[in-house]
Amino acid sequence: MRVYLLVMLIAAAVTYFMVPVVRRIALASGAITQVRDRDVHTVPIPRLGGVAMLIGLAVSFVVASQIPYLSQEFFGGSLAWGILAGAALMCLVGVIDDIWELDWYAKLAGEILAAGVMAWQGVQFVSVPVWGLTVGSTRLTLFLTIIVVVVVANAINFIDGLDGLAAGVVGIAGLAFFIYTYMLTRESSPGDYSSIAVVVVAALVGICLGFLPHNFNPATIFMGDSGALMLGLVCAAAGIVVTGQIDPSIATNRTIPAFMPIVLPIAILIIPLLDFVYAVLRRLSKGQSPFTADSGHLHHRLLRAGNSHRGAVMVIYVWSALFSFLAVGLSMFDPKPVLIIGAIGLLLALGYTKFEMKGAPKRAVSATRKSESATAQAGSSASDPRTAEPQKVAAVPVPASLSNKAEHGPLIDRDTDPAVVSSGSPATQPALGTADQSRESEYSEIAAGESENKDGAEGDSLTTFQSLRRLFDKPAAKPRDREPRTDASNPASSSDDEGEEL
Repeated sequence: MRVYLLVMLIAAAVTYFMVPVVRRIALASGAITQVRDRDVHTVPIPRLGGVAMLIGLAVSFVVASQIPYLSQEFFGGSLAWGILAGAALMCLVGVIDDIWELDWYAKLAGEILAAGVMAWQGVQFVSVPVWGLTVGSTRLTLFLTIIVVVVVANAINFIDGLDGLAAGVVGIAGLAFFIYTYMLTRESSPGDYSSIAVVVVAALVGICLGFLPHNFNPATIFMGDSGALMLGLVCAAAGIVVTGQIDPSIATNRTIPAFMPIVLPIAILIIPLLDFVYAVLRRLSKGQSPFTADSGHLHHRLLRAGNSHRGAVMVIYVWSALFSFLAVGLSMFDPKPVLIIGAIGLLLALGYTKFEMKGAPKRAVSATRKSESATAQAGSSASDPRTAEPQKVAAVPVPASLSNKAEHGPLIDRDTDPAVVSSGSPATQPALGTADQSRESEYSEIAAGESENKDGAEGDSLTTFQSLRRLFDKPAAKPRDREPRTDASNPASSSDDEGEEL
C-alpha cells in the first residue's frame, strides 16, 4: 500500500508544480477560454491544464518502473506504456482543440485514434467476468474497447463545466476504484500485491489531487479538453485492465461478486455517464449533433436552481462519493451493514442538497439587491456633477507660433487651462467673464490673422509674438471690494483664485 501511496504522491506533486509553467505557456500560445453565453466564468481563463496532468502521469510511471517492488509490471510490452501512449495522444488531440477548436467530427476521429493506439498496445477487453464468458473475436474486442474509451472520455468532458468539477469527480471515483483494485489484487495474488491497474489508478488520483488546488473555484486554469479527454481515457483503461482482463474464477468467489467487476466501473462514474446519456438524447431529439454544446447539463441545472458555484460542485461531489463507495462496499463487505451505512449516507446527501437549495433564495435576493444597488449608484453618479466624468470639447485654436513652448516659453496649457478645456458641466467650470470672452475672441482673431499671413517674414512674426505676449501676460486688475466667490453647487471650488486666471 505504501508504494502505491508514494506513486500517488509523486503524481500529485509533479502536477501541482507543473501547472504554473503550463499556465504561462497557455497564456503565451493564446489557449484561453473566452466567456461564452453558456459559460459560468466571467473572465477569460487559460486552459491546457491537461498537459501538466499528463506530465505528472508520465513521471509517476517512470518512477514506479524504477521501484523494485513494481519494476516487473513495467517490463517489455507493459500495459502501462500503452496507457501512457494513448493518454499522450488523447492529450494532444485536446491541446489542438484547446488552441484551434476542432470540429466535432475531427475531434471524434482523434479520440478513436487514441483509443485504437491504446487497444493495439494490449489494453483491451479479453473476457467478460460473468460465467466465464470470453470475447473470442479480436475485431470485437478492439471495437468494444474503442467504444468504451470514447464514451467515458466524452462523459468526463461533458461534466467539465464548473471549477473543479471534473477533477473532483474523477478523483473521488478513482479513490474508490483504487480501494477496489487493491483489494482485488490481494484476493487474486495473496503473495504478490503488485498490479499495473493499482499503479494506474493511484497515478490517476494523484494527478487529480495535484490539479484541484489550481482548478477549484475560483480557478486560475482549466484542464480543457486536453485534461478531460485524457482523464476519461485513463479511467476507461483502468476499468478495462481490471474488468476485461480479470480471472473469472476470482470474480465468482464469495468475496468479489460476479457482477461487480462490470457494475462497479459504471457505478463510480454513474453521474458523468447519466449526464452524458441524457445530453446525447436531448440533442438528438432536437435534431442536433450529440456534440453540440448547450447549457442543459446537470451542473447548469443546479446553478439555475439557485445553487452557488461551489455549492453545485459540492452537491455533485457528495452524490459521486455516495454511489462510488457504496458500490465498493457492496463488493467487499457484507451487504447488510453496507446498505445501512448507504441509507444513512443517502439521508445525509439529501439533507446537504436541501441545505444548498435552502440558501438559494437568499443568494438570489442578495444578488438582486446588489444589482439594484449598483444600478442606482451608477445612475446617481451620472446625475451628480461632482462625480461625473469630465468631457473635453474642442479647444480654442492657438497659433503655432504662440504655442511653441520650447522657443518662446509657456504661454497656455491646453490640458489644464479652464479657458481651453471644458468639463461639460456648469457646476464644475465657472462661467467665462467678459474679460475671458474677449480674450477668446482675440485668440480667434490672432489665429485667423496668422493663417492669412503665414508667409510673412520671421522677424515680423517674432515682433508680433512679443507684443501679444506682453498683452496676455499682463494680469487683469481685480476690484478692491470684490469678495472671494464660492460656488454653492460645487464645494470643491471655494475661491476664484483657482483656475480662473490665465
